[in-house]
Amino acid sequence: MSDATTPDASAMRDVARQLVDQLADGWSKGRPDLMVGVFADDAVFVETPFSAPISGTDAIRQWAGDIPYYQSEAAFTVGEVFVAGPWFSTEFKLVFRRRTTGEWVDARGALFAETDGSKITELRMYWHRWNGGRETSRA
Repeated sequence: MSDATTPDASAMRDVARQLVDQLADGWSKGRPDLMVGVFADDAVFVETPFSAPISGTDAIRQWAGDIPYYQSEAAFTVGEVFVAGPWFSTEFKLVFRRRTTGEWVDARGALFAETDGSKITELRMYWHRWNGGRETSRA
């Protein structure tokens, strides 16, 4: 049962889709301002399960500010968004070229977010990356 402050499932799915699409668009364009725009002021971001949490939009902006300096030709795409109350998750793919070496990187993973109904309050990412592009199987 929802109250006046909790969006219904359909509305939350729309909010989640808008948030994840803006995050992906900002990452693809190397625009930290777009990325940070999805977060609540006191949000927590955990890049990988082994990373220290980054708290607050100023710290998240500082982290995201490195993206345009180290990644070029980035394409961040997301899959179907799954919603449960104020939480959502999706799979993602990130392909980019390292500015320092020219090497391609292919990253695949999932992200899990908690929201306040309009902004992300916690974002956790789980991913694996292949340097040099996707690995090929040996036959």
